[in-house]
Parts: sequence; C-alpha cells; structure tokens
Amino acid sequence: MNVQRFFLFCFLTFALVITLTSCQLNSNNKSGVDVDIVVASKGFTEQDILSELLAQQIETTTNLKVERRRFTSALVTHNALIAGKIDAYIEYTGTAFTTILKQKVINDPKILYEKLKQGYAQQFNLEVMKPLGFEDTFAMIIRGTDAKRYNIQTLSQAAKYTPEWRGGFGYEFVEREDGFPGLAKTYNLRFAKPPRLMELGLIYRALLQKQVDMINGNSTDGQIARLGLVVLKDDKQYFPPYEAAPIVRQATLKKYPEVEKAIAQLSGRITADEMRQLNYLVEGELQDIKDVVRDFRKSKGLASPKDNISNS
Repeated sequence: MNVQRFFLFCFLTFALVITLTSCQLNSNNKSGVDVDIVVASKGFTEQDILSELLAQQIETTTNLKVERRRFTSALVTHNALIAGKIDAYIEYTGTAFTTILKQKVINDPKILYEKLKQGYAQQFNLEVMKPLGFEDTFAMIIRGTDAKRYNIQTLSQAAKYTPEWRGGFGYEFVEREDGFPGLAKTYNLRFAKPPRLMELGLIYRALLQKQVDMINGNSTDGQIARLGLVVLKDDKQYFPPYEAAPIVRQATLKKYPEVEKAIAQLSGRITADEMRQLNYLVEGELQDIKDVVRDFRKSKGLASPKDNISNS
C-alpha cells in the first residue's frame, strides 16, 4: 500500500508540474497558438471591426500570426499596449490627446496629430501612424421627432429645452476631460434630473423608449439613421478632432518592419460613410465581423492571394 501511495504521489506531482509549465507558457496567449502580433479592440462594435481590419491586413500581407483581444476602455487598452501585452490598436486622436496625454483641446486636426505623434513617441515609445481617413467624434443625439417639433439642429438651440429633458450618457463620457462636464459648461446644459449613467449598448433603446431625451453616441454609429435619430451640431466646436489612427509599439515595428508597411496601406482608405455602413452591417444586419472586413478589404483592392486561406 505504501508503494502504491508513493507512485501515486509521484504521478500527481509530475502532472502538477506539467500543468503549471503549460499555464506559464500560455499565460500571454489565450488562443494557445503561437502568435507574433496581438491587436486589440476597446470593446465596442466599431473597435471590433477596426481590430479585425488590422489583423486581416497584417495576416494577408505578411507571414505573421495575429491574435485578437478585446478590452473595455481607452485607458485599459493603452495600459496593455505600453505593458507589451498587445502590439497595436486603433485609437482616436482627440481621445489620445486629452485622455492619455492630458492635454487641452486643439481643434486643428493636423496640429493635434503632430503633437500627439511626438508625445506618444517621447513618453511611451509608441508610433502614431497616419489616420485611416475618417473621424468618429462624440455625437449628442436626440429623437428625430423632437428635432422636428422644436426645430433643433444645434447644441446651442437644444440648451433652451434641456431643463425639461433628461440626459442619458455612458460612464466614460461623464468622467472624461473632453466629455460631459466641459460640454455642459460650454453650452450651459441643465437637465431636469441628473443624467442617467448607462451602458452604451442600452443607450439607444432608452432614447427610443423616452426614458431619456438626449444621449451621447458616436458620429459613425450605424443606428443613427436607421432609428430616425438626429445628431446635434457642435456649433461651438467643443469636441476636438477624433481621427481614427493605428497606434503601434515601436519595438514591434523594429522587430517586424513588414508590419509598418502593411498598416500604412490602410491610411486614408476609410470614409465616415463607409465606417457607418460597416457598423450597420454588423449591428443592423448581424453579419459576421470577419466576413464584413474581408469584403471591405476586397472592395478597396487590399486583397491578396492569402485571402483564399481561412483566417478563422
């Protein structure tokens, strides 16, 4: 009996060592497959699409293997990038400049981009590559029926009616330097009740069900036109430029120079209308993101012979 227990103990110890070793080897690789590059999303539809676009662009133009990861906010994703847990993701220039670099708003997109590029290189050893071609700014949205009833087109006009309304905003928008606090001060927005803090996935439903009367969204949301909603014009130009641009670790570009060439091919290739349509295909028609991105790349002449090989 003692001999049997001894061999059982040895077997269990050996199994434990193998398990721990395996866990350690795969701690930074959720898929369990060897990867070269990790690209990330900030956790909403447009980001998932853009993350997949980066991944497919790298996979189809290089011999590198790419892993996708999904986070929940700009800060979490940025911290993962500078920690080396991921290699690249798409960020919006205004968000990076105000939220990450903690700088005051600059309305000139070219000046903002150059300062952002310099700041990211100096502080984080990150490369801000050229924008993709569209801007996704914050959008203050109301029901189309209210816009028509009160003849409202701008935020300044809406400020006259907000004392009778209730706002519904995302958590990050309420806390950000370039979010609601500054916007409310700029336009003197006062609501009947404190704004409701909501998950972005529920915010449009709350507006349609008249639980709230003004929400924050994104200018490229595919649901805006589909649901008959109206984006109020930022007539005082409160929001900074939010051009979508790839952010990549300089160490990654040094190790894999082909990645820079691959991503550079995406510069200026996506318009706001195209991004809005891509969002709609995923959210409105429930199409698979990989298929949507693959079709878009082909329509832009970004396809390569490797597209015949499944990337799933």
